[in-house]
Amino acid sequence: MRLLKPIALLLFLLCLASGAQASWPEKPVHLIVPYPPGGNVDVAARIVAEGLGTEFGQPFVVENRPGAGGMIAANHVVNSDNDGYTLFVAPNGPVLFSPLLFRQENYFWRDDFTPIGSISFVPLVLQVHPELGVDTAEELFERAKAHPGELTMASPGAGTQNHLISEMMQRMLETEWLTVHYSGNAPATTDLLGGRVDFNFDQYTVAKQYITSGKLNALAVSSPERLPSLPDVPTLEELGYSEAVTETFTGLFGPAGVPAEIVEKLNTALETVLSDPEVAARFDNAGAEARPMEVDEFKEFLNEQYERWSSLIRSADIRL
Repeated sequence: MRLLKPIALLLFLLCLASGAQASWPEKPVHLIVPYPPGGNVDVAARIVAEGLGTEFGQPFVVENRPGAGGMIAANHVVNSDNDGYTLFVAPNGPVLFSPLLFRQENYFWRDDFTPIGSISFVPLVLQVHPELGVDTAEELFERAKAHPGELTMASPGAGTQNHLISEMMQRMLETEWLTVHYSGNAPATTDLLGGRVDFNFDQYTVAKQYITSGKLNALAVSSPERLPSLPDVPTLEELGYSEAVTETFTGLFGPAGVPAEIVEKLNTALETVLSDPEVAARFDNAGAEARPMEVDEFKEFLNEQYERWSSLIRSADIRL
């Protein structure tokens, strides 16, 4: 009897925990975004928040916590309870690369995050202010080589895909330019529009409206093929830079140890939301592609991205 009582208590507690997970969510879920409002990650988070809120019958609240290459938001999530009520909507930079670039081992993605699923993918556009006076990517690259260190490139944050493709291109071109880091796409774009910086590699979700209106000129895209909406803009691969073919992803993460039942619920709901034709059209209109992945597929993708870009960071000794 003495032995049975603690066993019964343990079983009772396990049943309570299982019941709590089964009824999740019972209150609002917070989606932490590592950049200010207006960028591609914020847009993706708000589309998903609306869909998940409908799926689960609870509000999914977007919270913007910019700064330190996304590490402020990332550390907040890492140190949150793993009960599924604090989640991270983020691209590769804050999750995979910022600790490497800042040389701050605050967290490591495999140990400190629970990957839940991918949300969207978007190519990068090399774009310039019209007053810079260059009409092609080749002209921009030749100017960069002729005048090392003079051109200025607007980055939405250290460790972002925008930053890393810029570093890669400098090494392939064997030249350099001045990288100006901002706290997100929106302020970086504002300075580019104002002519205070010369060019950037920006997500098409942000760049699309300014290219269409003629306020900025698109010179190349990082996608494997030309974009249907920019048929006259060559890919970086066409220009001879096949290593620069890349897309920015936005994914959903939790802190380490989120129960498998909650992860499965969220992954299934994400696929339902992103497969909705109206939601897919919203991403498409924004210049992105809604592309859900199963949990294991997403983990494999993250590992591939980490190996590819962390090797660049280490070999080039990129640090901030």
